[in-house]
Amino acid sequence: MVTGELKRQIDAVWNGFWSGGISNPLEVMEQLTYLLFVKALDEQQTLAENKANRTHEPILAEDDIFPDGQEFRPEGRAEGRPYGDLRWSRFKNRPAAEMFDIVENYVFPFLQQRAGESSHAKHMRDARLTIPTPALLQKAVDGLDAVEMADRDTKGDVYEYMLSKIATAGQNGQFRTPRHIIELMVEMTAPQPDDVICDPASGTCGFLVGAGEYIRREHPGALTNDRQQQHFHNGMFSGYDFDNTMLRIGSMNMQLHGVQNPNIGYRDSLAEDHAGDVEAYSLILANPPFAGSLDYEGTAKDLLQVARTKKTELLFLSLFLRLLKPGGRAAVIVPDGVLFGSTKAHKKLRRILVEDQKLDGIVSLPAGVFKPYAGVSTAILLFTKTNSGGTDLVWFYDLQADGYSLDDKRTPLLDEDRLGAIANRLLTETEHERNNLPDVLARWHKRDGSEIKREPTEQSFCVPRVDIVANDYDLSINRYKEVIFDEVTHQSPILIIDELLTLEAEIQSDLHELRTVLG
Repeated sequence: MVTGELKRQIDAVWNGFWSGGISNPLEVMEQLTYLLFVKALDEQQTLAENKANRTHEPILAEDDIFPDGQEFRPEGRAEGRPYGDLRWSRFKNRPAAEMFDIVENYVFPFLQQRAGESSHAKHMRDARLTIPTPALLQKAVDGLDAVEMADRDTKGDVYEYMLSKIATAGQNGQFRTPRHIIELMVEMTAPQPDDVICDPASGTCGFLVGAGEYIRREHPGALTNDRQQQHFHNGMFSGYDFDNTMLRIGSMNMQLHGVQNPNIGYRDSLAEDHAGDVEAYSLILANPPFAGSLDYEGTAKDLLQVARTKKTELLFLSLFLRLLKPGGRAAVIVPDGVLFGSTKAHKKLRRILVEDQKLDGIVSLPAGVFKPYAGVSTAILLFTKTNSGGTDLVWFYDLQADGYSLDDKRTPLLDEDRLGAIANRLLTETEHERNNLPDVLARWHKRDGSEIKREPTEQSFCVPRVDIVANDYDLSINRYKEVIFDEVTHQSPILIIDELLTLEAEIQSDLHELRTVLG
């Protein structure tokens, strides 16, 4: 957990960038990522040196990042500098102007040269220093050096706190799913040590980090068993994005959370090059882009065969079904239109989920979950790939409060230990009204038991497959949730408003699809 003092130190670094002329929060995050990577390289060299001193053996060539007595000369420069000068622990003590020269003209070319030597280094091939002045660089280096990040948990928490500032700035927040929503989805899918996990729209890799932390907490033996440890570091995690900045940030997020060699790579997941990953994964966790731009001609033909549409949210859903192994499971966020849209593509995908696969559950999220940068209504879709059906009952939960205000400020409504899906004790009724997440998790685990008997007037309930088929595979919770009517008017204003909103959203979805088809 990031303490008040740590927050103060990080805030000071962040504010230094803003006052120094870099106002784009994504650029700030990228520059901090570069500097943290440089710092991590120096720490790796120090570990290798300490090991060599203990064992009285020379440092292995692959571990000798800054070889002593050798010089690094960037291409196009007449003179070089000793590798030792490029180490964080040394250049941080130089005068500001000299430090700036070393970092700009030697350290960053060194990062570019190392690209491809490791999973994390490959994202540094186009590393570029955009910090404009020696004074700002010195302030950033001094600030990061003062932040105590001695262990993996603290490093991860510090980086997560930095990432949260992207969202609170109200810019580029589309790249970040709220941490407590990630936690809920990870807990519901319960990753196992032998899982092969993918996020095809990985962004900052929040879902992959969350899954890794779950494994560490719930299956600590997986990090002591040689086979499972190798799998954890080298085969468990795959994430794809087509934004290089996100790949750098996501890779650093994984590195600081202690995953050594994840498969984080550049890819347009909807294009043809996903074909090699068909049925490669046992768990998918994702929040894919909604209404994103799409190269229709370059879209994978097998995805278009399932759903001939330009809607990225439908194509990603089709992709998830392709990527999952039989028996694999998924928890993904979709806009509400996926649940009730009336186009052929919408209905076909919902029919496939219900009839050909096993649709496990739907958690309806309040519209403010993704504020301040999006107010769209969404839901968590949970399903298992079977290729042979299996849907008998679909579990629904009407999540009304996630622990934060649903306005642009997203202010916490409870103390920190009462937030998220895992509270340190049972929440009171008043606390539950502000945070439904622990209740979602508790009821999810009872979906094959006591939840079956709950009435559709309650916050969670189960719907038989035959009822969903009778409603033309409509999966919106308002189609099945019943509201107690007023005894005098025998009408429910809430239900009427919900139905009108659903109808409006459906009309808007149809209009969007029509405009897309017409070009």
